[in-house]
Amino acid sequence: MLANLRVMSVAATAPASADDRPTPPPEDTRTVLQRLRSHLLVAVIALGMGVYLTHGLWQQPYRHVIADNVGDQAFFEWVLAYGVHLLRDGGDPFFTDLMNTPLGVNLAANTSITVFAILFAPLTVLAGPQVTFVTILTLNMAASAFVWYLFLDRWLARNRLSAAIGGLFCGFAPGFVSHANGHLNWTAGWIAPLVLWWLLRLREKGRWLRHGVILGLLLGTCFSIAAEGLFFTALAGGVFVLAWSASRTTWPEARAALPTMLAGLGVTAVVASALLAYPLYMHFAGPQTFKGTGFNQKHYAEDLASFFSFSERSLAAKAGFGSDLAPNPTEATSFFGLPLMILVVVSLVLLHRRADRGRRATLRALAVVGVVFMLISMGPRLLYMGDETHIPLPYALLQRLPLFDSALPLRFALVLVGVIGIVLALIADVLLDRTVMPHPAQAAFASAFAFALIPVFPLPLLYRERAPEPKFVSSGAWQRYVPAGGTMSALPFAINVAADGQRWQAYTMARGGRQFRIPDGYFLGPSDGGAEEEGRIGAMPRRTDWMFLRAALYGHITAVTDDDRENARYDFQYWGISAVFLPSAITGPDGMLYHAALEIVATDLLGTPEKVDDVLVWRIEPRS
Repeated sequence: MLANLRVMSVAATAPASADDRPTPPPEDTRTVLQRLRSHLLVAVIALGMGVYLTHGLWQQPYRHVIADNVGDQAFFEWVLAYGVHLLRDGGDPFFTDLMNTPLGVNLAANTSITVFAILFAPLTVLAGPQVTFVTILTLNMAASAFVWYLFLDRWLARNRLSAAIGGLFCGFAPGFVSHANGHLNWTAGWIAPLVLWWLLRLREKGRWLRHGVILGLLLGTCFSIAAEGLFFTALAGGVFVLAWSASRTTWPEARAALPTMLAGLGVTAVVASALLAYPLYMHFAGPQTFKGTGFNQKHYAEDLASFFSFSERSLAAKAGFGSDLAPNPTEATSFFGLPLMILVVVSLVLLHRRADRGRRATLRALAVVGVVFMLISMGPRLLYMGDETHIPLPYALLQRLPLFDSALPLRFALVLVGVIGIVLALIADVLLDRTVMPHPAQAAFASAFAFALIPVFPLPLLYRERAPEPKFVSSGAWQRYVPAGGTMSALPFAINVAADGQRWQAYTMARGGRQFRIPDGYFLGPSDGGAEEEGRIGAMPRRTDWMFLRAALYGHITAVTDDDRENARYDFQYWGISAVFLPSAITGPDGMLYHAALEIVATDLLGTPEKVDDVLVWRIEPRS
């Protein structure tokens, strides 16, 4: 199917499928070395781009944080430290009561990246989750570009430079650079081409069993890294196959390949089901599961104008052409720019005109995937320039279906990155082949390429300072205040907008030894703490933790009453807290939070604190 896209310099009578192409002669040593040099060069460029984007974090990984998403970085650092805890002390990879005590957190229903946490545990032990976080982020971006390059070189492009152009675009497209603001799951864009690679290999006759097993293992492994990305890949593959098979030209080929594909997919399903039986149970029916997501789907939908606008982290934005149409800097998932959108449409038309009938069906199927996912990404109603219209869109019919109800619509636009990358690689093949395109036309098209791609070249991720780990935590002094298996919390209690308390626990887990539990935390869970409820961010707030958070976020000083103190005793008993402490600085979403106001409220509520190293500590006496 996708192999049919090698269209531009092949005669119209060439075989329509990869299986029918003549077997190429064995490569000599020189050819192999040339190919390896090309692969190495692209790998170095991709890694260099990854470091370029994340260099602000590399400068000081222990003090610098992604400026636009402090909370998500804290969550993923916690998950990476939890991987060390699993290997050292055992436990459930998909559920923990170390956070949100006493109820716990369903990690299967969160983006728990368990495979990364286990594989990179040695680095986490040696250097801390802070270094592991930026390492995975950098490698994810580089690997996405490189694996897309390998995929395009193997299945689509006739020229390795064309494959490199498409691969580098896919790895560093605006949407994936946006998700580099804290998302270790979504930056794993290498999963899509890897899955598609082995899906295509299922067509090889006589190898369906082996390839089915490999694909099943791949799906089982990648589920804990980017389950949502796997869902999008499967959905896009299904749309493509249906659109491609619908043509009378391609239907005979599809029918001939169907038995082998179904046999391979059957093996894949068995292997993947065996690996994912428990994770899927936990995800959909385990404790602390929930319906939907903690985010408003209407808010997280693509604006039609965003496809033709430029990201705020692009060269175009530096020149004054950026756009703020995204709901936040981490979810700017399209922003391809008008020149690139025009280039893609014109390229598809040119490719379609030069293709034979079979390959036209493949190009049409590729275009269908792009249009379908563009429409889905715009949510239930059309948005334009920030305003919601009354025009209904297809997502209105999908938003309550299983899986769709847990997705954010605008993320479906990430599928367009693969579609555009493929088109860029194919049209670059034409551009680089003088037998197909005369030199003047090549020069004009090269200028169009530059005009379309240079504006979307990414700028490095923004970063800023965050609060350092208190000596009270790093030295282990906290152990004098908390019994084994006990609960302690920094003030304010951990949440996405004030996640330091979660970080301190993470760094303790990474070092091993005794652990402490924390109330609250940044995670997704049910609204009332029970199953089958709508999702929300973090735990349901109680009166006491909200008092602390309000002081830290807004500087609000509550006039504490005896009723507040009595409620606090009940709340502390519920959480089982033995001590709370206030560090010298508190990281917030946009800067440091109100330390003085929080100290005043905590002292009024709990009495005079004890000064220990660089924190203030309040012991919590058990309620009689």
